Amino acid sequence: GFGFWSHDIGGFEGTPDPAVFKRWLAFGLLSSHSRLHGNVSYRVPWEFGEEAVDVARRFTLLKHRLMPYLYGVAAEAHRTGVPMMRPMLAEFPDDPATRTLDRQYMLGPDLLVAPVFTEEGEVEYYVPEGTWTSLLTGESVTGPAWRHETHGFDSLPLLVRDGAVLPWGADDQRPDGDWLDGLTLRVFGPSTGERTVTVPDLTGATAASFHVVRDAAGVRVTAEGTGRPYRVTAEDSGAAGEGTGTVTVA
Repeated sequence: GFGFWSHDIGGFEGTPDPAVFKRWLAFGLLSSHSRLHGNVSYRVPWEFGEEAVDVARRFTLLKHRLMPYLYGVAAEAHRTGVPMMRPMLAEFPDDPATRTLDRQYMLGPDLLVAPVFTEEGEVEYYVPEGTWTSLLTGESVTGPAWRHETHGFDSLPLLVRDGAVLPWGADDQRPDGDWLDGLTLRVFGPSTGERTVTVPDLTGATAASFHVVRDAAGVRVTAEGTGRPYRVTAEDSGAAGEGTGTVTVA
C-alpha cells in the first residue's frame, strides 16, 4: 500500500456542507498529512463558520502534540514500507473480525481512529482485544467489542492501545519543533512488559530512545542518546515523574 496517503479535506469539487466539512477536518487531521485543498471554493475553516474554526484548531493542536509519535511512524514507513494509516488487519492479523473493517484504521501501531460518517454523529466501530484508552476523554474501553457512540463535531473515537508509550510534544503551535524540549512519555494501559520508543529528529534519524519497563512496582524509563529532562505519566493511575537518565513512576 501507500506509505503516506491523504485527501482533500472537504473534497476537491464543489462546496461541502459545513457539517461534512467539520467531520472531514477531524479525519483529515488524523491522516498521514493534512491539507485544506479544493477546486472552485476555498477550504479555509472560517468560510464554514466559527465552529469549523474551533474544530480545525482543536485537531491541529492535537496533531502538533502527536508529532513526535507521528514523525516516528513516518520514518518507519520510509524505512520499511509499512504505511502510517494501516488497515486493522495489519495490526491484528489473528482477529477475524478485522478482516472486513473499512471505516476505521490504525494510525501507526498504537492509535485507533474511527471517523464519523453520519449526519447524526453516530459511529459504530470495533475494538480489538485488550484495554484501550480514549485519547480525548481518558475513558477506558475493553475489547473485543463493538461500540456504538454519538460524537459532536469536536470529537471522534480515538483510542490508544494497551501498552502504548506515546511521545507527547510540549509545543502545540508548530509541527516541526524540538520534540525533546519538554517531552512527555505517556504510558497507557495496565499491561506489564518492556518497550523501546524512539523520538526522531527532523531528518527521521533517532534523536533519543527510551526503554520503558512496566511491572508491579510501576513504570521505569531509561533514556539513551539524551541527557535532557523529560516527564513520564502512567495514564491509568495518574502517577507522574520527571527527570533525566532513569525516571521511575510508582
